[in-house]
Amino acid sequence: MRSIAVVGTGLIGTSVALAARSRGLTTYLLDRSSLAVGAAVALNAGIAGPPPEPVDLAVIAVPPAQLATVLKEQQDRDLARCYTDVVSVKARTRLAAARAGCDLSRFVGGHPMAGSERSGPFAAAADLFQGRNWVLTPTASTDRQAIDLVLRLVALCGATPVLMEEEDHDRTVALTSHAPHLVASLLSARLESIGPATAQLIGQGLRDTTRIAGGSPGLWTDILGANAVAVAEILDGFAQDLGRALEALEQLGSEDPEHRRGGERVLGELLTRGVAGQDRIPPRRDGRAGTPSSRVSVPVANRPGDVERLFADVWSTGMHIVDLAVDHTPDAPVGRLDLIVDPEAAGDLASHLAKRGWAARR
Repeated sequence: MRSIAVVGTGLIGTSVALAARSRGLTTYLLDRSSLAVGAAVALNAGIAGPPPEPVDLAVIAVPPAQLATVLKEQQDRDLARCYTDVVSVKARTRLAAARAGCDLSRFVGGHPMAGSERSGPFAAAADLFQGRNWVLTPTASTDRQAIDLVLRLVALCGATPVLMEEEDHDRTVALTSHAPHLVASLLSARLESIGPATAQLIGQGLRDTTRIAGGSPGLWTDILGANAVAVAEILDGFAQDLGRALEALEQLGSEDPEHRRGGERVLGELLTRGVAGQDRIPPRRDGRAGTPSSRVSVPVANRPGDVERLFADVWSTGMHIVDLAVDHTPDAPVGRLDLIVDPEAAGDLASHLAKRGWAARR
C-alpha cells in the first residue's frame, strides 16, 4: 500500500493521516470544510484535495449519518480501489450504504477503539491508535484485497485488528461507550447552574466521571441515534437499578429501623455489583486528562493560504494550541476558527493576532 485518501479531517481522520504519513504513505485529505483541511495540512497530515489517480485505500471518517452518502459519492468518483470507515455504529450504517447503492464488496467496516473528549484536527496524534483495538466487520461478500489493505492500515497505525459481527459490535459499544457518554452528559448537566463556590469543591472523581461529556453534541446525537435500540436496552437496565437506589435512599432516610436496614441491604448490593463490574475493566492506558482552557475566535476567509498564514502567526508566538474548533459552511466566504489555549495565554494570543491583522477576540 503506497497511498491513501482520508475523507473527513477531524480527530480520527487526521490521526489516521498522520500515522500514514509517518510510515511514508502518500496521503490526500478531503473535507467539506476547507478550513478543516487547511488545519490538517498545516499539521503536515497530507496533501489537500483529491488524488490525480485512484489511491489504494480511502478512509471515510465522517459521522454515521453521512457515511452512506459520502461513500457513494467517493466510489462514483473512483477515489480508491478499496474503502473503509471509522464510525462507531456498523449495522445500521452498512444497511444505509447498501440502500444508497454503494459497492460493499470493496468496503470493510472499521472502528478504531481510540479517541478523546476533544475533537478536531488539533486533537489528532500519529500514535493515537498505538496498542489499541481496531474492530473490523467484513462480511462473506467482502473482497479479500479490501480486507488485506485495511489490515495493513491497522498495522501501520500500531493497532490490533479485532474481527466482529456488526450486531455484536453495536451491542458492545452501546455498553462500553455510547450509554456511558449519555449518562456522563446527564450527570454533567446537573452542574449547569452551579456557582463559583461549588465549582471550587469539585474533586477528581467528578472530573473523571464527567470527562467524556465534553464531546460534540451534534456528533453524539448522530451516534446515539444510529445505535438507539442497543443504547436504550442498556439504559433500561440502568434505570431499573437507579430506581432501586432511589428507593433504598428513601428507606435510609426513614425513622423506621426496619426500613433503614432494608435500604442498607439494597444499596450495599448495588455498590457491591459496581465494585465487581469495575474489577472487570482492564488497566487504564496512559491518557491526556482534560485541563481548563479558553477560546480565541478568529474569522478566516475561505481562500487558499489563509489558514496556513494564521497557523504560522500562531506558532510564531510559541504558544501551545490545546484544540481547534471549526465553524464553516463550505459555500460561505468566511468561516471561523476557535483556537483553544491555556487560559493564561488567551489574552496574549488575541493581542498578538490582532497586531498581525486578524480580527481575533476572546
